Amino acid sequence: MARSPLVYAVLATPLTLFAKPASAQQQDAQLWLQINTTLPVADKLRLTLEQIARFSDRQDGLYQTEFGGLLGYHVSKTVELGFGYRWVGAYNGNTAADESRLRQQAVATFGPIVTRFRIDERFNPGGSEIGFRIRPLVRYNYKLGRKGAALFVSHESFFLPNSTAWGQRSGYERMRNIAGVTVPFGHAIATDIGYLNQYRFGRTGSPAQMDHALTLQLTINFHDLVAPNVHD
Repeated sequence: MARSPLVYAVLATPLTLFAKPASAQQQDAQLWLQINTTLPVADKLRLTLEQIARFSDRQDGLYQTEFGGLLGYHVSKTVELGFGYRWVGAYNGNTAADESRLRQQAVATFGPIVTRFRIDERFNPGGSEIGFRIRPLVRYNYKLGRKGAALFVSHESFFLPNSTAWGQRSGYERMRNIAGVTVPFGHAIATDIGYLNQYRFGRTGSPAQMDHALTLQLTINFHDLVAPNVHD
C-alpha cells in the first residue's frame, strides 16, 4: 500500500515524540474531519447535526464515517444536557460492523475549562446485547485576543463497564489527547485545528495501538447560545 507523504510530513514531529518500539505497539497516521451545524429549535434548545470522516494509512484510506444529531438543552448559562443518535459506518481495512449509537451527556463550562460527561449505548448487528461506554472529557481554552481565537488542550478517557458477545470487552479501553488552535471566521463559524493522539491499550491478546491524527473540525453555529467545542 502506498503511504501518504503529506500525512507523514504533517505528523512527523508528534510521531517522534510519542513513538515507542514497534514490538510494543502498532502505530498509524490518520486524518479526522468533522462538520457540526447548530440550529435553534426553541428557547434554550438547539440541534447539532454532525458529519464525521476518518482516514487511516493502516486501513487503506477512509475507514469510518459517522452521521447523527444531538439535542442540547441549556439548564443554565454554564450547563447543557444533551441526547443524541449516530450511525457509524466501517470501510476498507476497518473490520468492525456498522452500528447505531445513542448517547446522553452533560456539558459544564467553568471559565476557560469545559467538561463533558457522556454515556454511549452501542447497538451492533452481531448480537442483541448493548455495549455501554463512559466517556469523561476535559478541555482547557486559552484565549488569544478578543476575536475568538484560542489555543486548547483536551483529554478524554473511554471506560467500558460491560462485555458483549459481539466483541466489546470491559475495562479502560483508550484515551484521546488533543492540542490545537481554534480559528474563528466571523461570529458564527469556527475551526478547530489540532494534533490528536489516541492510545488503545493492548487487551485480550491484541497489541496496543497509537494513532497520530491531524484533526480538522468546522463548527457552524446559527443559535444565539454559545456552543462549547466538545464534539467528536
